[in-house]
Amino acid sequence: MFLAIRELKHAKWRFTMIGMILVLISWLVFILSGLGNGLSSLSAATFKNMDAQYVAFEKGARHSMSRSVVSENLVSEMKAQEHVEDAAPMGSHVAVVLKEGNEADSEKIDVSILGVDPGSFLEPKIIEGQSLTEAENYEVIVNNSLIEKGIKIGDTLEIEGTTETLKVIGFVEGETFNHLPAIFISIDQWRSIHFAAPGSDMGVELPVNAIMLQGDGIDLDKLNDVMNGVEVATKKEAINGIPGYTAENGTIMMMLGFLLVISAFVIGVFFYVLTLQKANQFGVMKAIGANNRFLAKAIVSQITLLASVSIGIGVLLTYGTTAIFPSGMPFALDPMLVLTYAVVLLVVSVFSSLISVRKITKIDPLQAIGRVE
Repeated sequence: MFLAIRELKHAKWRFTMIGMILVLISWLVFILSGLGNGLSSLSAATFKNMDAQYVAFEKGARHSMSRSVVSENLVSEMKAQEHVEDAAPMGSHVAVVLKEGNEADSEKIDVSILGVDPGSFLEPKIIEGQSLTEAENYEVIVNNSLIEKGIKIGDTLEIEGTTETLKVIGFVEGETFNHLPAIFISIDQWRSIHFAAPGSDMGVELPVNAIMLQGDGIDLDKLNDVMNGVEVATKKEAINGIPGYTAENGTIMMMLGFLLVISAFVIGVFFYVLTLQKANQFGVMKAIGANNRFLAKAIVSQITLLASVSIGIGVLLTYGTTAIFPSGMPFALDPMLVLTYAVVLLVVSVFSSLISVRKITKIDPLQAIGRVE
């Protein structure tokens, strides 16, 4: 470590430039991870937040709420199955709402209207106002992002294309679905909105999009055999079934993967070139008694120290950058995710130093001294 620190101080401008490259790479990795996490939350936050482990869709719906229609009557049958602790129906509907009294197109808001049973485990915790009730006047609780759109408790929202209106009675936090802010309403009132067109319920009695299940160790094959016309999936499979979710995350993960590979290549090449330039110095050190292990530790310590400082600066820059991002930008930094990528970057940096270490072990002291002469 002493040799590593001494060299870092001696050639500080050279290592500062290498450090700057590491800072920029780590900054970009953290920004991309925050963007990926933000898009993921925007697409499936409601599914991720719900306290359910399995989702029952219509058979052949490919785990998609928009393709599935099942009967709410199945809830009682589901509850009777082995290891199923609770079950609740859910429905989704994409709509455009406008605050009563507003007329401009720019004030229209795209939302996901989600039908749940009031008081069930699917109803999210409110942060302001009151919870859902069975009242018949279309009372709803909405995601708090609508506050930025000027929506407040007591407001009435008109649903474009219908004569129905929604009364806001509470706010929830971090609830989005299909990239849209979520509005929760009782399942009966959701049904009257979603299946308003004659015949749209396809003759299904009390239609809903899916039934959420609580329980551990549910045998999916056995449950699928018992429940005709229904396909039960894990929550993870249901999240992957949300349109666009897998493609978005796959793209971000591919970019992060390429970025990590590129960073390993860049760091490895930089230190390999430095090692080549110092080959005669390493040879002299070997000639006076330094062994390969000592020199390898010096190189690895040097890269670990430089990478740690650079990654730390990258983290600070990332958190600083979030302060200037627009509020509507889908960006969410998860501290655990930041820590994970920081460790991955550090490991990649250390592994990239192994090329230099291998070069050092092959340096012949006599040949190196000869170069000096």
